[in-house]
Amino acid sequence: MRIRGAVLRAIGAERPFARSQPLELVELELDEPGPGELRIRIEAAGLCHSDLSVVDGARPRPMPMLLGHEAAGIVEAVGEGVDDVAVGTRVVTTFLPRCGECDACATDGRLPCERGSASNAEGELLGGGRRLREGEHEVHHHLGVSAFATHAVLDRRSVVPVGDDVPPQVAAVLGCAMLTGGGAVINAGKPVEGDDIVIVGLGGVGMAALLAAASLGLGRVIGVDAVPAKLERALELGADLALSPDDAVAQGLRAPLVIEAAGHPRAFETAFALTAPGGTTVTVGLPHPDARSSLSPLAFTAEARTVIGSYLGSAVPSRDIPRYEQLWREGKLPVEALITSEIGLEDLNEALDTLADGRAIRQVVRL
Repeated sequence: MRIRGAVLRAIGAERPFARSQPLELVELELDEPGPGELRIRIEAAGLCHSDLSVVDGARPRPMPMLLGHEAAGIVEAVGEGVDDVAVGTRVVTTFLPRCGECDACATDGRLPCERGSASNAEGELLGGGRRLREGEHEVHHHLGVSAFATHAVLDRRSVVPVGDDVPPQVAAVLGCAMLTGGGAVINAGKPVEGDDIVIVGLGGVGMAALLAAASLGLGRVIGVDAVPAKLERALELGADLALSPDDAVAQGLRAPLVIEAAGHPRAFETAFALTAPGGTTVTVGLPHPDARSSLSPLAFTAEARTVIGSYLGSAVPSRDIPRYEQLWREGKLPVEALITSEIGLEDLNEALDTLADGRAIRQVVRL
């Protein structure tokens, strides 16, 4: 079938993206779903730093590629062997499918799936190959999803069904921001009663982590960011305190659990500095591969510190998305508060500038 989508042809576009126009809206041919696959009509897709990192070259991927990975849609067709998801079901996409068979999949989310990581790097679906073409040329899938389009074909393991009562824009954010930020707190951090939780970096993932931390009702929830508007928003979303990085360090703030969600070496150093003796620093941000931080090895030993890396919030999507869905339904997780604006496919290049400038939490494409 013919679809319309936003294709990136080359990485490293110059800013402003509104001028360089790295994403081009084109018509593509989408194959019918094969065995173990399904086709969805995209309803909503969030714009995330993982999209920006492909555009600016921080995360090189094979080109050309149809971007977008955080989305929700309605199942329109299923391939052979898909008998547990009916046509008409609303599903959330997940950008790291789990094969359920490799050694990493046996770690309960701690390690990313080996096959899923490999297929993502190749721009393929988990079952192998590509289902997108522009003329005679194949177009690569972004993280097994390619959601900045009217429709997508995905491996069944790249989607999780949700209830019809979950609005598509909320469902979309569950699949990346909420999985990653919430999981960094709950799955990796494992806070206990009375623990203060500090979130460093208040973008989409950081704010999602803040929402998850607030929903637990343990100790104080403290947001840290250099952008004043984000500190104000953190307080509105349930933070007990919101500080700039310099103020947090100057005040001697220390907490047993600190989440780094900015993906920047200075943010990682700040998060480590704010972690109390015996505490845990969870880093969930994705910095540039060449980025380096400087830490004191003595602090690890003398203060019995722990640093944990958490990819996709150490999540098992089929387990965790229903958990967040239910918390949202109970009014404990106001995911819609993360959405800064709703845009169209034609607005994506300008939205990349907004994201890069730190002026948005989550911009959601509505189709």
